[in-house]
Amino acid sequence: MAPGETTPAKLIALYTQPENPAEFDRAYFDTHMPLVEKIPGLARVEVAKINSNMMGGAAPYYMIAELTFDSLEDLHSGMNSPQGREAGKNLMSFAAKNVTILTSEITNLQGAGVF
Repeated sequence: MAPGETTPAKLIALYTQPENPAEFDRAYFDTHMPLVEKIPGLARVEVAKINSNMMGGAAPYYMIAELTFDSLEDLHSGMNSPQGREAGKNLMSFAAKNVTILTSEITNLQGAGVF
């Protein structure tokens, strides 16, 4: 990476199976995601529902969300902003017992990005 360049970073949210999936989806997509989209510095959001566990057995997660920022600094700044705090408070109101939140920096910046 050239001097002055930053490494993109992600906030990754892993959601276990909710007690009431329809109610969870309503809270998530109708209320939470509009708040997330207002977070400063957010470059991209991807949400995917899990449909299988390729290792066999039941999938340990219901859904995954990835919020991408241009840098880890931008991620922390965005999540500590009033909009980030509001989104976090909202998430805890309906998903506190279902979510694990991680951060990462993207490392496959060389090549095609596939394995």
